[in-house]
Amino acid sequence: MPWVYLLLAIAAFGLALKTTSPGLMAVGLLAALGLLIVGIMGLLARRLDNSSRDVSSMIDPAELRRLREQAEARKLAAASQSEPPSR
Repeated sequence: MPWVYLLLAIAAFGLALKTTSPGLMAVGLLAALGLLIVGIMGLLARRLDNSSRDVSSMIDPAELRRLREQAEARKLAAASQSEPPSR
């Protein structure tokens, strides 16, 4: 759909260049500028949407808490194995 806006912007620029009326030229240039901005913003929105992460792959708080507890348990086990035996 953004390509349609860009094609319409080109048509509006063509209209502005071919007309002899200053008023119609101003309307054509304003329309071309507006359509150009809308088309470019549409292309950028599509690009951002394609590069964004899937929300379903995010970790929920319960899973995050479980992973933290596992990491802490591993850290404690590693610390207890590296300590020298007390006499």
